[in-house]
Amino acid sequence: MCLTFDAITDQKRPVRILAAFLQKRNIPHALLFTGIEGVGKKDAALAFAMACNCTGEKHPLSDQFVNHLSSKKKWSIPINPCGSCRSCRKIISGNHPDIIQIKPSGAFIKIGQIRNCCDTLAMKPYEARVRVVIIPDAHAMNSSASNALLKMLEEPPDCSILILTACQTSDLLPTIISRCQQIRFNPVSEKSIEKRMIKNQGFAPDKASLIAAMANGSLTRAFALGNSDWINCRNWILNAMNPDPSDQSGQTGTLFSIPLTMLLAFAERLKKNKDFLFESLEILKSWLRDIVIYKYCPEKIINKDLIDRIQYASQHIDIKSLLIKIDAIQTAQKDIQSNANLRLTVEMMMMRIGRGQGNQ
Repeated sequence: MCLTFDAITDQKRPVRILAAFLQKRNIPHALLFTGIEGVGKKDAALAFAMACNCTGEKHPLSDQFVNHLSSKKKWSIPINPCGSCRSCRKIISGNHPDIIQIKPSGAFIKIGQIRNCCDTLAMKPYEARVRVVIIPDAHAMNSSASNALLKMLEEPPDCSILILTACQTSDLLPTIISRCQQIRFNPVSEKSIEKRMIKNQGFAPDKASLIAAMANGSLTRAFALGNSDWINCRNWILNAMNPDPSDQSGQTGTLFSIPLTMLLAFAERLKKNKDFLFESLEILKSWLRDIVIYKYCPEKIINKDLIDRIQYASQHIDIKSLLIKIDAIQTAQKDIQSNANLRLTVEMMMMRIGRGQGNQ
């Protein structure tokens, strides 16, 4: 594996900004990469750390690089790390003593982890030109850890760069945000995700298209869906919760007309675990979304292989009822992320869906 900026999908603007920092040798003490999960923030942080310390023949940074924060001189240098020098190999393998990643201990990043990092930064780098501290998921810092980090940002150590990544700035202290150079990473396009799923994962175009549509701009999510039993799970859920127009039995047992007792029975099957439940609700939400937008933008639906069912459903339910159900699902997802009781969360959601039933 070789981490390079070229390998980061659909992030031309962030890469240009990072390239300018390197070429001008004018790197901020602290960087904040924001954007949804799975768009290349962590890979970009590692690639930047590698570029700062690459010793390859085609990456001629001088030993004076440690003075980059005060230097005004502009250098034209290759920005991609070579991936094969000793420094690059150590970073790729996770064994470089001066490239530090602080990850959550359990659910949070704790104050002890930040204090240990501060102690390390007080010393000169062991072998790197510049020490790089990466805090992926910086939003996981508890309040004590955030305050300890703030103190470090107020008095930045020499020869060190701090890179935070977070899904959204609202999860961080405003004082931390103000002391970082923020770089926004955009969602990856469906087309790019589909290409990656076909080329790297060997998916058939129709399945790759479906996964790309459900990935919500996240490559990490796309790969997770592709490597799981997601397709079968999706088929089970949608078959259980929506009508087949070719069914002549007269049963229109859909998410908007089935009895509450059946909804609760379905809820029992959903309560396997937190991740399974969240993904199941994403599937349900995509189905309801498709029904809403079908009348206006049929080309934008996600579940294209079920277009006949979507068309049928759109003729039998009003928009208001659909929006009630979508809101119930979104509320449940927020509760799940807040570690609410899964059983109660699902049952409350299903009761709201049942109360919001309404056919045209």
